[in-house]
Amino acid sequence: MKFTLSLLTAALALVGCTAQANEDTIRKNLGAALPKDIKLDEVRQTPIPGLWEVRIGTEIRYTDASGQYLIEGEMLDLKNRRNLTQDRITKITMVDFSTLPLKDAIVWKKGDGKRRIAVFADPNCGYCKRFEQSLQAVNNVTVYTFVIPILGGDSPDKARAAWCAKDSTAAWRDWMVSGVTLPRPDAKCDASVIDRNVELSRKLKVNGTPAIVFEDGTRAPGALSADQLEQRLQTQTTGAAKS
Repeated sequence: MKFTLSLLTAALALVGCTAQANEDTIRKNLGAALPKDIKLDEVRQTPIPGLWEVRIGTEIRYTDASGQYLIEGEMLDLKNRRNLTQDRITKITMVDFSTLPLKDAIVWKKGDGKRRIAVFADPNCGYCKRFEQSLQAVNNVTVYTFVIPILGGDSPDKARAAWCAKDSTAAWRDWMVSGVTLPRPDAKCDASVIDRNVELSRKLKVNGTPAIVFEDGTRAPGALSADQLEQRLQTQTTGAAKS
């Protein structure tokens, strides 16, 4: 028994050393071939022998054990009917909703407000306006909007005007849904929250707007329709009830 355990321990150690050697080789060769500003955040084995996953931020690529080839695309598990690439992206982009600084968000509530989402939006983002319009058709939801002026132009001015308005919720909604001009902000208003929101979006790797975060930590990029949002919210409610 002791001899068998020793062999097993030695085998596992050899596998570990081989995996580390492959990872080191991949990092070295890909690092030399890719632009210097691209950082390899994670290198890990996939279920396919000889194929390795390379994570760059929230993007997934694949490579061989030597790091000579870089593959773009999705890995599908046909037997279990799962998109393994999307599963990984969902996992690495998860957000702990309870840690979001909700005090820095513009808030509006409809119905009982039990269902909650957070949205990162730019005041000049056309897709954000489309999503804001879709939100009007969804009931029993509380929306926390983190305004992030990332599109340039007068986005920072509009973001500050929305936050500093006497009724920020009404000002934001009127602008995004109806195009009503935002009020001129009080010069004494502390709009440092906008900088904090931008920093938060960078930390969470929000690369575009609108970016939607659900209470279970999953995310959805882009302007969901009212039906798509309702479906996601119902799925969350069902999952919470089962747990």
